[in-house]
Amino acid sequence: MLFDQFVYDQTPAKYSDKVLLWDDDYLKDKMNIDGEFRASGFEIIEYTDDLKFRIEHEEDMKAEGKKLAVFANSKSYVPYDLLKRMAAYKISMQSLFGDLQTEPLASLDKTGLDLVVQAYMTAFVKNFNKAETEAFIEKQAFSKENVSQYLDKLITQIDKLMTEVKTPQEWFKVAELKAEVQVLGTRYEVPVDMDYVNDAFRDYCMKEFGFISSKLDREGPVLVSRAMEFMKEHSDKFVVLVMDGMSEVDWNIISESFSGIHYHKASAMAMIPSTTSVSRQCLLGGKLPMKLESPWKQDKEKKEFVACAKELGYKENQIGYARGYGADFSSVIKCAVVIIMDVDEIVHAEKQGRIGMIQDIELLTKQGKLAALTKRLLAQGFDVYITADHGNTDCTGIGHVTGIGVEVETKSRRFLVLKDFADKNALKEKYGLLEYPKYYLPKEYDYMICDNRKSFDKRGEEVISHGGITIDEVVVPFIKLKAVENNG
Repeated sequence: MLFDQFVYDQTPAKYSDKVLLWDDDYLKDKMNIDGEFRASGFEIIEYTDDLKFRIEHEEDMKAEGKKLAVFANSKSYVPYDLLKRMAAYKISMQSLFGDLQTEPLASLDKTGLDLVVQAYMTAFVKNFNKAETEAFIEKQAFSKENVSQYLDKLITQIDKLMTEVKTPQEWFKVAELKAEVQVLGTRYEVPVDMDYVNDAFRDYCMKEFGFISSKLDREGPVLVSRAMEFMKEHSDKFVVLVMDGMSEVDWNIISESFSGIHYHKASAMAMIPSTTSVSRQCLLGGKLPMKLESPWKQDKEKKEFVACAKELGYKENQIGYARGYGADFSSVIKCAVVIIMDVDEIVHAEKQGRIGMIQDIELLTKQGKLAALTKRLLAQGFDVYITADHGNTDCTGIGHVTGIGVEVETKSRRFLVLKDFADKNALKEKYGLLEYPKYYLPKEYDYMICDNRKSFDKRGEEVISHGGITIDEVVVPFIKLKAVENNG
């Protein structure tokens, strides 16, 4: 947030409609700094070569008032006549933080740089050496006081977004900011209450979730059932890494191990109910739940994936399906999936609530296994997509439900599948359940979902779970990594 604005303010964008931004460190994609330019009316262009640029944007360059922000690498040849028509600026840590040493800044993620900017703008900093820069980061930028002030700004931004949020993309931004608040608040022991976000998102989904399957986004699939189609359209050869159960909160931490890897961050919506059997099969099969052969079990998952890949044009010997970090594919493979269970296993074993969950994800991140697998696949020429079938949320048990005529047994502790059950009102009254409107689901059943922060676990037990309708369970990361951007 702060870093975006800080970068924008340093560039000529405030007084020029056509700006050329030399971005050799790929800060645009690593730190998503183009958001402030978009918000100010700029069209974002990635410069690759002279001919392509002239064909696609010559008229835009001539148009008075048309705002263009052209991101380029200094290795690219930009003709002199184009250089004269744009105001140029080099985006680098050195140009942005002239009084700090860049080496200690290089390992910081977006949140870390936001905190540095907040402290840098108010502290007296003059030609710091490496040791002084490191002390500044640790004692000022990462101080509890600075973090608390930063959290207040994030929450203010979330509240502002929620007054006007209407689209899935706006909810994606809320989810991303909320994840940052949860991670920082937990790490620095600053209490934050974000339940109101989940309440508002629940109300949105109950009314609008049934209308988003046809919505499109150039950054990623809005709904996970469109993921395979999106990946095929953007990559000739790809692997999708499905981190079972990974939420935006989890990715906020896991992404710390991706320093130096060039990726694009987007989000998508899992299916409701946010269970593995439903949402992952929809993701890999390119179908809505009502079209799945076996929505409540996972035994058809590979079959659904292979059928979808064939429908997209891949041959049997070009399709790969594997599990775990040791996955390896031959050169003939063009479309593959790797299922990784670590996060979901942590979810179902977690006994310390959100604090324990974050600590366990931090340990997983330090192992660097996901980043290592990603690098290996990129080196083999695959574009890599990292996403999840669903996220997770913290809940308190309201007791086990028995003897009510549950039609379908599932592993979820957050929803029930019923058929011909007359007394749904009794369930609602006893457990405070919500009757889900059957969006995209088989119509012969009725669906009851636990309200936020509740699950069918032992009464009073604190757990991490999924299957429900919170923003933490439904909005998942969708990360795009191109081989050509990481192998050169």
